[in-house]
Amino acid sequence: QVQLVESGGGLVQTGDSLRLSCAASGRAVSMYKMGWFRQAPGKEREFVAHVVMSGGSTVYSDSVKGRFTISRDNSKNAVYLQMNSLKPEDTADYYCAAAPFRTGYNSYDYWGQGTQVTVSA
Repeated sequence: QVQLVESGGGLVQTGDSLRLSCAASGRAVSMYKMGWFRQAPGKEREFVAHVVMSGGSTVYSDSVKGRFTISRDNSKNAVYLQMNSLKPEDTADYYCAAAPFRTGYNSYDYWGQGTQVTVSA
């Protein structure tokens, strides 16, 4: 199975940018649909974006569309989330997740430990 480790979170100001990274080990990340999710304090975890195995297709939540970009580098076994024009409402713990073939790429069975992003007003 794949192990995922996120990094790149931090404290930034409104309008700043951050790039989150998700490093995979144990299995090739190219075998999975990869997604980013986030969970704000007191709220449920929500979908942010996903990218298919080839990297050719991406989907974003309406709240981040046009500001965030998900990408993957299968040669580095990594997935990224470029976050621009950050807003205080983007404050959350961000999680990388992998959906394997055996679930039809529909269930994110593997999760990282998360990285915290705080956007000050």
